[in-house]
Amino acid sequence: MTKRSNRLDNRTALPLVAPFVIVYAALFLYPTLQMLAMSLTSGQLIVPGEFVGLDNYLKLFRDWRFGNSVRNTALFVALTVVPGTLLGLAFAMLVVRLGRFWQGLVLAAFFLPYVLPVTTVTSIWTWFAYGPGQVILPERVLATPAFVLPMAAAITIWWTVGFNVLLFMAGLKNIPAELYEAAKLDGAGRWVLFRDVTWPLIWPVTALVLTIQLITQIKVFDQVYLLVQGGRVDASMVLVQYIYTLAFQRNQGGYAATVAVALFVIVAALSVLQFQLLRARK
Repeated sequence: MTKRSNRLDNRTALPLVAPFVIVYAALFLYPTLQMLAMSLTSGQLIVPGEFVGLDNYLKLFRDWRFGNSVRNTALFVALTVVPGTLLGLAFAMLVVRLGRFWQGLVLAAFFLPYVLPVTTVTSIWTWFAYGPGQVILPERVLATPAFVLPMAAAITIWWTVGFNVLLFMAGLKNIPAELYEAAKLDGAGRWVLFRDVTWPLIWPVTALVLTIQLITQIKVFDQVYLLVQGGRVDASMVLVQYIYTLAFQRNQGGYAATVAVALFVIVAALSVLQFQLLRARK
């Protein structure tokens, strides 16, 4: 009876799962396999090339532009992931103390940049930097390549912090008020309340925000690309920008696919490592 019931359950579940499997295979699995195959050739973007085996992968170790783009991407991640997460938590802890009306108003102000296109967000900041911002920073500073990634990081944090605030507020509201009241009766101050009550219970949300930010920011492209138009590209080039340059400007589809595979491996490795660290903390 149990086996027959399991077969009926499987037959019922299969039609429900099939559309997702088909879409997943068509939109992710097939392009990924195509990318892997292309990375082993010397082909152009749309023209097949000769099979070169692992030559493209060996070339990565000699390519200074690839190494430079990895360093720039790592710097951008360092400037955005942890600072953006901490700011989101800090703002959420301030906003959650407000009344319902002010919470809605402040949340709308925080979340408004997140719904804007990245081109609009970058244009606003570029206008400010080369307009009113010159009162604080002279033009020669804004034009230096070393300023591009910090400015892109500031734009990204301003753009995405509202999403982080929203997630943290949802987590903070799920913490029972009785825990805070019991801790206060024991004489706990604000720091002790945060350390012993808020932080342990908000950690799963923090882990979620860190994971989302890490995967998102390691694939940064638009902000950096828009900021360096007409300037020195190599000095601030990130990985996705390098893939774009190889594929669409130099027509080196095979090598671009190789760099894309390297990026895929980096994202997968960091995601697994972060998952294991979070699991070990639990």
